[in-house]
Amino acid sequence: MGAEAQPILQLQGCTVRFGGLTALSALDLAVAPGELVGLIGPNGAGKSTTFNAITGVYPLSEGLVRFEGRPINGTPPHRVARLGIARTFQTVRLFGNLSVLDNVKCGAHMHAGYGWLQAIVLGHARMVGERRLTLQAREVLALVGLSDWAQAKASSLPYGGERLVEIARALAGEPKLLLLDEPAAGMNPQETDTLLGFIRRIREAFGLTIVLIEHDMRLVMNVCERICVLDHGERIAEGAPHEIRADPRVIGAYLGEPEADA
Repeated sequence: MGAEAQPILQLQGCTVRFGGLTALSALDLAVAPGELVGLIGPNGAGKSTTFNAITGVYPLSEGLVRFEGRPINGTPPHRVARLGIARTFQTVRLFGNLSVLDNVKCGAHMHAGYGWLQAIVLGHARMVGERRLTLQAREVLALVGLSDWAQAKASSLPYGGERLVEIARALAGEPKLLLLDEPAAGMNPQETDTLLGFIRRIREAFGLTIVLIEHDMRLVMNVCERICVLDHGERIAEGAPHEIRADPRVIGAYLGEPEADA
């Protein structure tokens, strides 16, 4: 990845206001293809607002979002997903009564090649398409280590497993950019260690660019190559993990006082 590589994602002066409240203020951020970038900050810093602005959930009050060089401001979320941007959420959002396999298939359906009308009229095309989607979903489940759970109800999985299903569903949409919103939330240390290795593995297997929101600093510092820190909607620091760990502004706003032997 050369120095002249065009960013796959670029935020330029992105501002989001809700009435008199500025949730995000003139944020600039560029993410190169293949990067794994962390987005951290205290609660209310504007992290999830950033994801919502990228994916079209929140309109920008000012600024520009580019994906692969193309402005995507005002693009509806379902079209943003078709462009190659997938995301997860702070709270797990699965179809609990559906099987794990069917949950993952939901992520792949935008590439089915037919709509609801064609599915009714063209029965054979739908049958062929469903077989292809099932095969694709099973391949993703195998990669994330959930093949044995394919027919289980999603609600029957342990919490860490539910998180993996949500990520698998996002991967089934064949994204180029994956936005992970607090994937380790609610996980115990063992599950977090598993997740750390999993994020590294899917990045390599899918050739993904990943932006990660997370409060677990051990995970962030061990998996991210670059970290952007927000506070009250503004970027206060950006750099490599060791730079962020030692930045006085970050320590004061978020990380707390450094340990004596740090």
